[in-house]
Amino acid sequence: MNTAEQYLKAIYLVQQVENGPAATGRLADTLDVSPASANEMIGKLESRGLADHEKYKGVTLTDEGIERARDSLQTYCIIERFLVEVLGVEEFRAEAGQLESVIDETVAERLDTIIDREPQCPDCFAPDEDVCALLDAEPGAAD
Repeated sequence: MNTAEQYLKAIYLVQQVENGPAATGRLADTLDVSPASANEMIGKLESRGLADHEKYKGVTLTDEGIERARDSLQTYCIIERFLVEVLGVEEFRAEAGQLESVIDETVAERLDTIIDREPQCPDCFAPDEDVCALLDAEPGAAD
């Protein structure tokens, strides 16, 4: 199940790749949901003041939406790096996707102390590869 935070993160990353608004169809594909589900959540994000949606143009994040998306992305990076660097999990992207909705800020901060996160996080994230660019692993494999 995709949470609002996962949508914010996905919108943020699609905006980075597209250098503009995130198309609803692209967002639905990214999150592996139906366009109707994506539209429903976009409406919720818009009502919370986190996103602006313009029909046929796409969705953009507000300043607050960007801040929350970056926080979510940072947590995702922390989880990915912990899975690879500490646990040696090979399918770290799938696991990180499962864990990101259940890891709260306190747990993320504790994991962060273990991995020695780089200061440029979350700008270290490579949206095209859907992985932290500083992670010393091939997508889908661990060292």
